[in-house]
Amino acid sequence: MGAIDSATLALGVASAALLAYLVRLVLQWRRLSHVPGPFWAGLTKGWLARESLKARQPISFKKVNEKYGSLARVGPNELITDDPELMRRMMAVRSEYTRGHWYSAMKFDPARDSLFSMRDEVAHTKLRAKMAAGYSGKENESMEGSIDMEIGKLVHLLETKYISTPQEYRPVDFGEKASFFTLDVISELAFGQAFGYLDQDADVYNYLAITKTFIPIMMVLGDIPYLAGALHSKYLRGLLPSESDKLGFGAFIGVAKKLVAKRYGPDAKSQPDMLGSFVRHGLTQEEASGEALLQVVAGSDTSAGTIRTVMLSILTNPTSYRKLREEIDQGIATGKISSPIKDSEGRQLPFLQAVIKEALRLMPPASGAFFKEVPPAGDTIDGKFIPGGTQIGSSPLAIHCSKKIFGADADNFRPERWIEATPEKFHEMTSTVDLVFHYGKYQCLGKNVAFMEFNKIFVELLRKFDFAIANPARPTEVSNSGIWLMENFWVRCEHRQT
Repeated sequence: MGAIDSATLALGVASAALLAYLVRLVLQWRRLSHVPGPFWAGLTKGWLARESLKARQPISFKKVNEKYGSLARVGPNELITDDPELMRRMMAVRSEYTRGHWYSAMKFDPARDSLFSMRDEVAHTKLRAKMAAGYSGKENESMEGSIDMEIGKLVHLLETKYISTPQEYRPVDFGEKASFFTLDVISELAFGQAFGYLDQDADVYNYLAITKTFIPIMMVLGDIPYLAGALHSKYLRGLLPSESDKLGFGAFIGVAKKLVAKRYGPDAKSQPDMLGSFVRHGLTQEEASGEALLQVVAGSDTSAGTIRTVMLSILTNPTSYRKLREEIDQGIATGKISSPIKDSEGRQLPFLQAVIKEALRLMPPASGAFFKEVPPAGDTIDGKFIPGGTQIGSSPLAIHCSKKIFGADADNFRPERWIEATPEKFHEMTSTVDLVFHYGKYQCLGKNVAFMEFNKIFVELLRKFDFAIANPARPTEVSNSGIWLMENFWVRCEHRQT
């Protein structure tokens, strides 16, 4: 009799638990049921996680917006938008929107927040103000010279190891070299010394290989923030990168800490680089360590992605390649381009700027959702009331491939659209593409550094070399896990016959 009573009790408890779960599921679904989207996405985060794991979430978001409208549901409490104006409203300086739970997973160092992962709005604003001068270049007069130096190293590497001739074929994985270049640039700017990727022509600390695995995991954790919270707890933190690691993210954490510690030592002297600016503006040693790591990871992967995109786009579009080369050659012949080219000169090259904007548009370098949280009072969007606490993210590919904004061929690489545009259309397109660097209180501080790289590197490469895709049938392998991963981007490099 006792056994039967126990079994009945257990069954009753299980049934009650199941009923409670189903009620919670229905209530959760009903909360945003007036916003269309994939059915299963409204019930479970499984849809979001699956698309991340398959390295196609940004592409899937674009398809969702195309099918269900400008505001669509992609999770139990998650919406996605392709409306640039809504993005600007959410990120405006005085906006009541805040960073969502997605950011809790964006800790490059598990032990501390950085400017990127910080969700405390007041602390974020204060820290950002202290760091702005370092990124602007106002306190680092050698910034442009440092970038020139690293471009020179890249040119030297190509000339000494990867020049193909009729007698000898030496293909180069341009995707890898682009990462080596940006890693050395940002470490030179951040610490006053490059990590040496270009000098060694090797993946120092095995960083690229491990990042390829770690970044996609961070994106999945962003979709399921409570998993990130569990991993960052003291009980499971041992599973994450540690400064004692010899390779990968952990090794970078250790290097950053050691370099920063020297700047805070009793005999340290002020230096005219980003880290020196951070010290002068009052960042603590712990804050500086976190920001130095953020600079290297975020600043290298995104810039390298755009450099790869530009090269892939012009090499697979001969007309664009020819027009860019002609603009560069003419600029050199007329004295409008120095050697090396100045950042100010690069800004005055219309077709170069069109190519850069078009590459940023087609493959936004940081293409995660970047969910923001609706204020407690809620908001009305597209005539629909959205309750407070709802997470609204961006659909970067839908935004930047909008046919309404960029034309019927918005999915194609065509830099000429920027040359042909009326002043009004040019302004609309430019303000939209600027969203790849975010906006307002969340605008990327590294934007100026990135454009300085872009304004220089393509001119210096194309004035010296001829490039061609090594395998036209399969130029490269592309996937997206919040950033664009481009592997096996093999090209043939030859000296120009001029």
